Amino acid sequence: MSSNTRPRGLDGVVAAQTRLSHVDGQAGELIIGGYQLRELAGHVTFEEAAHLLWRGALPSKDELATLRKEIAGLRPLPEEALHVVRAAAQAPPIDALRMACATLSLDLAQPDEISPGADMQAAKMLTARFPTVVAAHARLSAGQAPIAPRTDLPLAANFLYMMHGKEPDPIAARAIDSYWVTVIDHGMNASTFTARVIASTRSDLVSAVTGAIGALKGPLHGGAPGPVLDMLKDIRSADRAEGWVRNELAAGRRIMGFGHRVYKVRDPRAEVLSKVADQLSSAALENRKLFDLARAAEQTIVKVLDEVKPGRNLRTNVEFFTALVLQALGLEPRSFVATFACGRVAGWCAHVIEQHAEDHLIRPQSEYVGPRGLKVD
Repeated sequence: MSSNTRPRGLDGVVAAQTRLSHVDGQAGELIIGGYQLRELAGHVTFEEAAHLLWRGALPSKDELATLRKEIAGLRPLPEEALHVVRAAAQAPPIDALRMACATLSLDLAQPDEISPGADMQAAKMLTARFPTVVAAHARLSAGQAPIAPRTDLPLAANFLYMMHGKEPDPIAARAIDSYWVTVIDHGMNASTFTARVIASTRSDLVSAVTGAIGALKGPLHGGAPGPVLDMLKDIRSADRAEGWVRNELAAGRRIMGFGHRVYKVRDPRAEVLSKVADQLSSAALENRKLFDLARAAEQTIVKVLDEVKPGRNLRTNVEFFTALVLQALGLEPRSFVATFACGRVAGWCAHVIEQHAEDHLIRPQSEYVGPRGLKVD
């Protein structure tokens, strides 16, 4: 094989055609279902964005009402899934979600069926139940009883209700909703590719999404929004940022929340979430102090990175402001990646639906580089 046909990590290889999303790393643009991200986040709800990916268009008023009713009715967990969450109470949240996900299809009429109707039902079910799983696990791990979902609240508001036991204020509900819209899909990333590979074997949607969660767990993909908070805690004040980042770089350590495999400019998701974090920070002095520190540190870190690593174009990524948003919403850092999955699941499902429709096995080749001609003594 030539080097052109064996790029490491399939870099630059087009593995599928999709109508779902497009990432332009040079321009810093993210297109979701034909819309720029900034046209969607803060302007449509998560349920509307899910409908856009699943059906190819934003829903009408009646379609949205129907979808919300269907998803609301699917939120309660089967007893088997709740048993798994209880058993995994002290496991990392993303592991508990993966284990529970594998059981969520037990009450589907035909869990192994591969058809547009079966896929759509499974997509609604997973989108409805992921927040229930994550909230139940968060409470169980803290020694608290899970809170049953409410059907009268939108999906995002219900998630915060199940987390904290009280109905969230509108700013908080809009914040988690905007966050999930922002992370709903992002091209052919590792977890999405995993889901499509599994789906290409004609495996079912729930199995494909379970595999995607396994890929998301890896720190090179699931990211490090939690350590961003540790970084800001270490920096402590804006005037310490430059010295801190220079010391970290000199020690060969990565600066959390900066740099992306695709984007060479500021991540458009960071643009959206910085505004969400700003809105949330106005409600509490402690959040405002952290946000002001983050904005000042961001400018300093980018300046130093440009100086120390010229040409790398290491800019703010989605993790940086994700940490501020989720922390301001009262979530523990250990739940950040699983909370991300509550938004990304709708995108994973859309890719599985698309891959099932294509019905073509993804089967790349490998290049053997081991020894030849060995003999058994």
